[in-house]
Amino acid sequence: MKRRKLTTPLKSVLIICCLLLAFACPSLAKDVRLSDFAVSNNRDDLLIFFKVQGAFKDEMIEAIRNGIPTTFSFFIRLEQDGPLWFKQLITEKQITHTIKYNNLKNEYVVKRSWDDNKPITTDSFEQAKALMSEIKSLRITALANLQKTEHYQIRAKAELDKVTLPLNLHYIFFFTALWNFETSWHTFEFEY
Repeated sequence: MKRRKLTTPLKSVLIICCLLLAFACPSLAKDVRLSDFAVSNNRDDLLIFFKVQGAFKDEMIEAIRNGIPTTFSFFIRLEQDGPLWFKQLITEKQITHTIKYNNLKNEYVVKRSWDDNKPITTDSFEQAKALMSEIKSLRITALANLQKTEHYQIRAKAELDKVTLPLNLHYIFFFTALWNFETSWHTFEFEY
């Protein structure tokens, strides 16, 4: 079977239609935010907990159910307050959660980089969504790296990684543009 290439005029029409559609639709990502933010510790480590709220829009759910792998990236920074507005970076982390739906087995596979990327399989979309959206007991740093009576700040944000679509579907970029998101930085200050 011979593959047919899109002609330049057809590409231009598709791009213009996509731009019009993207600008005509209100931003679907404006309601995505971090919530339930907490910092705790165990005997040795500083731990963080939070959730991403509002990330799973209908378009994203449909894409996942069509087998498109979807990845959330989380960026976390721990800084120590310094003189004036200067802050000293203690550590920063980038972790990912990836979900992929297997149509043949009717199951979702979630991999979390901070959990050694071991696959967690479930047939429940709600459970898969919770696994994608929640950070529980993530080790940020050893308590030995913190100084008593000093002030610290943890900043975190989440974003949806850009999706690379197969074949010529990348010309239909509005499909992913409508459900891209990036939260604003959430800041949590504490004294150790």
